[in-house]
Amino acid sequence: MEGLTVTSDKLKNLVRNWIRENEDQLVKLIQSLVKIPSVSGDEFKIQDFVYKVLKDMKLKPEMMNPDLEVLQKDVDYFETTSYSRVGYENRPNVVATLEGSGGGKSMCLTGHVDVVSPEPLEDWTRNPWGGEVDGDHLYGRGSGDMKAGIAAMLIAVKSVQELDIQLKGDIQIETTIEEEDGGVGGNLFLRLVRPRVDAAINPEPTYHNLGVASGGVMYFRVVVKGVPAHAATAHFGVNAIEKMMLVVKALQDLNVKRQESTSFSIVEEADPRMKGHVTTINMGTISSGDWPSTVPAKAVLVTRIGWPPGETREEVQKQVEDTIATIAKNDKWLAENPPVIEWFGWYARPHLLDLESPFVKLMKKNIFDVIGSEPKFTGGSAGLDTRFFAHRNIPAVTFGPYTERIHSFDEFVSIESTVKTAETIATTLIDWCGV
Repeated sequence: MEGLTVTSDKLKNLVRNWIRENEDQLVKLIQSLVKIPSVSGDEFKIQDFVYKVLKDMKLKPEMMNPDLEVLQKDVDYFETTSYSRVGYENRPNVVATLEGSGGGKSMCLTGHVDVVSPEPLEDWTRNPWGGEVDGDHLYGRGSGDMKAGIAAMLIAVKSVQELDIQLKGDIQIETTIEEEDGGVGGNLFLRLVRPRVDAAINPEPTYHNLGVASGGVMYFRVVVKGVPAHAATAHFGVNAIEKMMLVVKALQDLNVKRQESTSFSIVEEADPRMKGHVTTINMGTISSGDWPSTVPAKAVLVTRIGWPPGETREEVQKQVEDTIATIAKNDKWLAENPPVIEWFGWYARPHLLDLESPFVKLMKKNIFDVIGSEPKFTGGSAGLDTRFFAHRNIPAVTFGPYTERIHSFDEFVSIESTVKTAETIATTLIDWCGV
């Protein structure tokens, strides 16, 4: 708004009004994103769409494919399941910068375009790729997690542009791949190659609460061997399923022990149902045997362990390994044929922000101003891309709309809450980057 002296409060009212007046743009953008299937590993089409949107905004977007050599040097690298399946070719991240006039603090707005599979499709009553609107609800896979959040951050930037507000600090905009698989080729890669920023907002769905933490997450595989035999002479063999049940029982007991001894107030206060469940050992898949007439000679258990800030990856690994080693020593067969443990896939460190940091305080204030209520702190029970900023001492929060049934059938997002998400992001850009 060249030539005018306008207070930041007036500017914030202007961007909020612009966003409300252009709600139809926001809705159409969410619908366009939802209508492009983008299951992890198949992100090119949606990233090409985002690239064109950013170009239409008169920015200079770039597509950045992950560089495996760069990634493998970092302490947080692990091989994701989507990389194992399809590699990183034609899986770009998209980045752009709205340059400031200088002298202000920079901000990164970041969100992931990949989604989980909508299968089984027969459970859906709406087209998972349809973007159907029914009242305040917009339906579709990824509507809440997190295509509405991406639309909100883009509309927030557009409000600043359309009102010709010159910010002092730069705004980095990025849409990333494979967050659902751990974010290694997405957010981690960008943290290694993009300019450092002063703060970041990731508009994951938080129901307008303020995400300030993420949990540690690791996957591990346990393999137990047996001896095959005909079922009629099963006593000549060793049943791998029966031996694996000893491992299962030990992990169940460990889960109970950990849940009784682990607490994290941010998670428990945000949702009292999480009390006693802030850490989990989830046995996700188990496979063994060929058919009923043969004693199975091998059993494989695949498990996820998650925990809040307070323990290191190494401490959690040791606890799991010691638990399995102890039960193996107490069984003659397993003592001689110990279970093999393999850690693979997700290998995320937890994080917790300084709740008194200027950026966290600013976000709390602006959420209150827009939403009209004090946000709760959330986070710490799942792995999030914000950890890649936090581990580099960059305050990064999650803040996004109200949604239901993410990763389930008939996922939807609230349009009104997405409008308010965009308003909050836009007002924070003005305060943080400066005018």
